[in-house]
Order: sequence, then structure tokens, then C-alpha cells
Amino acid sequence: LEYEKLLQTNLTFKLQTIGGPCQVIVNKWETHLQPRSITPLENESTIDDGQFGIHNGVENLDSGWLTCQTEIRLRLHFSEKPPVVINKKKFKKSRFRVKVTLEGPEDDEGTPSPIIQHKMANVLEISLVSDNEFQSRHSQPDCGYALQPDRWTEYSIQTMEPDNLELLFDFFEEDLSETIVQGDAHPGHVGIACLLSSTIAESGKSAGILTLPIMSRNSRKTLGKVRVDYIVIKPLPEYNCNMKCSFSKYWNPRSTLDVGHRGAGNSTTTTKLAKVQENTIASLRSAANHGAAFVEFDVQLSKDFVPVVYHDLTCCMTMKKPLELFEIPVKELTYDQLQLLKVIRIFIVLEDLPEHVGFNIEIKWICQQRDGIWDGNLSAFFDMNQSLDVILKIALEKSGNRRIIFSSFDADVCTMIRNKQNKFPVLFLTQGKSEIYPELMDLRSRTTSIAMSFAQFENLLGICAHTEDLLKNLSHIDEAKSKGLVIFCWGDDNNEHENRKKLRDYGVHGLIYDRIYDSMPEQPNIFQVEQLERLKKELPELKSCTCPTVRHFSLSSASCVCHKNSLTNRVDNVQNA
Repeated sequence: LEYEKLLQTNLTFKLQTIGGPCQVIVNKWETHLQPRSITPLENESTIDDGQFGIHNGVENLDSGWLTCQTEIRLRLHFSEKPPVVINKKKFKKSRFRVKVTLEGPEDDEGTPSPIIQHKMANVLEISLVSDNEFQSRHSQPDCGYALQPDRWTEYSIQTMEPDNLELLFDFFEEDLSETIVQGDAHPGHVGIACLLSSTIAESGKSAGILTLPIMSRNSRKTLGKVRVDYIVIKPLPEYNCNMKCSFSKYWNPRSTLDVGHRGAGNSTTTTKLAKVQENTIASLRSAANHGAAFVEFDVQLSKDFVPVVYHDLTCCMTMKKPLELFEIPVKELTYDQLQLLKVIRIFIVLEDLPEHVGFNIEIKWICQQRDGIWDGNLSAFFDMNQSLDVILKIALEKSGNRRIIFSSFDADVCTMIRNKQNKFPVLFLTQGKSEIYPELMDLRSRTTSIAMSFAQFENLLGICAHTEDLLKNLSHIDEAKSKGLVIFCWGDDNNEHENRKKLRDYGVHGLIYDRIYDSMPEQPNIFQVEQLERLKKELPELKSCTCPTVRHFSLSSASCVCHKNSLTNRVDNVQNA
């Protein structure tokens, strides 16, 4: 590489040459705002510039994203039922440890490729998530880990050939009985189950559940079955993320941010309805004009894969009779049909709202309750990879310099967004323990504590907690912050002034609530105020300026209302610095 000067973020990567051009896989990379600068002095130069991840005494290191490889996640958990069922009487009271091993892909002649096999062995890792702790990707002990009702066990495999792997589940008795043969090379080993990744690939699904038979170690008899929950995360197609700008783990400390819920607020299902229809341009603009730092809105896909802004998974349409309503899933209507409901595209929102207004985009997805009921009575939905690819590509291409945070109640949606790109941060939405809403099936959603552990494990920016739960356990706020997590909060309780004051005092990072116009006059938001303060420091002429925002002197004649000096070029230079 012939660079006079290399100014770039450090990274670790692996070069893969599997039947084609060189592919770069980013494992970890430095994310300092001011990256280290390296000036090669020769054609070939070895530079020891200190410890990777630490620059100028500050450690900033982030995980990579999927560039060309696919990640398969296999999960064993007790969300719905025990993952392992043994039919044999002698094992009825046994508890089991599970270890997963990976056989790599084979070449055309049927012999394992040593390069690929070595790579695969290095990237099969296990993670454990519970209320009290998380253990992120690491190797397994010889006999694996015991399965526990309150713990989420997950195996991660990154591969270039997701349809050509063999995964073996070995089962060991946790408490070795007297029947164990002394000197046994595999003490306590009772059986094995096999999963071919081609089974997942042939299903064509991004997520699902497979039931595998557990075969006895010493015979071909079936001992029981194991229920394997899986997701497949694919790289974002036709878009190459870079290291120029990443906010996936970046947060600038400041006072609590006001976030407009569905714009100006809930206009359909709350006791005090907003004056403007929710999730519309008018509603979003109303919140923005009253000082909202972010506006929160819901995005899902129409039948023809157009990302639209709409809260509910279903909508009601009138038929021939005046009072006859017909409920239909949004996903069954095309964008043109949805125009009857005045539904807007996310593309229009990105274009119409000023760039200083941040977006908190909630990805709508079906969630299952503990009692088995699905949101909107929809047990089937879009393919997760395909849906998120459509939404993310528009956001990445059209966001400009806008601050965008993604969030979702579906943990897998959060996982996928985090792994498909490195620009936008993600918050895991959780309701915690609630008397208002029914408990969700997913173990990761049931408590605020396990939501925090999940966010740490997935390297998310943080969580968006339910205020009902926070007010009962205000210690959650300090706990989240001590773990390096950003914490927003949502819920009808936020609409009460006293609750908002208490949460601000405890230091939540963001408050999502309705009818911001009732609490705040028309005013610039915090980002506009900060921008003006930066300009005043850079341009002496503006120190006495009383203009509320930059727009007062940079949009028309470029003359400040307080100062008649033409400042266009100088203001633009500072703004773009």
C-alpha cells in the first residue's frame, strides 16, 4: 500500500481465500474518536505503536461486524420448556451437562480442509446469560456446562460455508453415579445428538427450532431429544460498512434527553390522547419543535417490503357496512393500500425532519407471551434477515449526520442489527416485571437484570427499561450505568411530571413520553444549543449572540440577527469540523 500517511483505525482481521478473492473479516477494532496515526518510513515497516485497543491512555475496543461470513447461533434455554427430555427411567432424575463440538467443512474430495477446520475450531464459542452475570464468548470445559432454568446458553459459530457443518451435542451426567466405569475416557457420557447445518440452510429461515434425537453412547437406541433454538445472521448485502464513523458504543454524557413517544404522543390507546395523530410527520415535527432531542417511532414492512411508520401489527378497516370493522395484519397490505391509513414511509421521515432531530427507531416484531399468545395473533412474520436488510440499508444511505438509535422488544432483532453494521447503536427494549403487561416467553425479556446481562453480552449500547419496573427498583439505573450501559425508559408512568423529575434525578439517559408540548414550550433541542455554544467558542463575533439556534444566522443571509457580519463560510467551516 503506497500511503504517504496512514491515518486509520487499527483492526485485527483474518484473510480468507475460499475459492475466490481475498475476504477481510474484522474481529476487533479500535474506536477512538481520534485514531492513532502511523507514518510508514519504508516500503516495508514494522511499527510497534503500543497495546492494541489503548491509545493515549484510553481504551476503546469494539467487536467487528459481519463482512462476508455468516454467524449461526444455537441456543438451549428453558423459556418455553426444558430443552432436554430423556425417556429412559435411569436418567429421569439426572441433570445434564452439554458440550457442542464442530466438524468443519470438507473439500471436493471429502477430506477436511486444514485451514478451514482450524478456523472453525477457533470460532465456536459459548456464552451464558443470566440475571446476575454474563459470560461472553469463550471456550467450553471438557464436559460442557450444566443447563439451568434461569440461564440462557448460546453457542456461536462464524463460518464462510454455513451449509456444510456438522455439530455434535455431547450429553454428560452432571452428578456421576456409581455405575460409572472407572478409567472411562469419557466419564458420565450418556449420549450424543447431531445437527447438520444444511438442515438449517435448506429450511430457508433466519430463525427456528429443531428437535434432535439423542442417541445412546453404546447403542443405537434413542434416549430422548434436545430442542435447539437457532438464528442465522447474514452480512448486509450490497453495502460495505467502514470505520469512518461508528456510534454503536458511543455516548456523549449530558443531561437526560427528552424523547417524543410516537412523535407528539399516543393518539389511540391512552387516557389522555395526543392532539396530533401519532407516527405522522406532523406529530414528529410537533415534538421536534418543542425541544425533543429524539423522536421515537415504530417501523415495520408492508407486504411489498416498503418500510412504513406504524405502531400496531394489525389495523382495522371498514367494510361495506358503516360500523363493520375488519382487522388485518399490516404485513398483508401493500404500501399503496396503507395510504388509506395515512401511513408514511421511513424514507419520507428521513427527508422531511431536520437533521438535528434524532430518531429512536423501534423495529416492530411479533413477540410471544408466556401463555403462548402471539402479538396480533400472528405466529408467522417476515424473514428477519430480509426485513432488517431493507430497513438498515435505507437508514445507512439516507441518515446523513442524523443521530439514530435502533431498538426492539425482540432480542434477536437487536442481535442482528448489532452484527450487520457498525454505525448505529442499539437499545434492548424490555418490560421487566410488570403488572400491566403479560410476561413474555423469551427468558431474556423477563427481568430488567437479565436484559442488562443480554445487552452486555451482545455489546449493545444499552437498554430501554419499563418505568413501572424502574420506579419499583430505582437501583437498576445505577446498576446499568455501572455496567457501562445507556438506559432509556418508556411507559405511561413517564407522562407524570413527578416521575420524570425523579428519573432525571437518578440519571436516566433518555425519557420517552407523550405530549411533550404540554411540558415544554417551542424551543431548540439540546443538540442545537450545544452546536451554537461550540460556534461561540470558535467565532469571537458570536460570544454575545442571543440567537436561540444556529439556524437564525446560517440559513438565509448568513447574518446573525444580533450581528450584521457575514459569517456564512466561517460558520460552515466550524459546523463541518
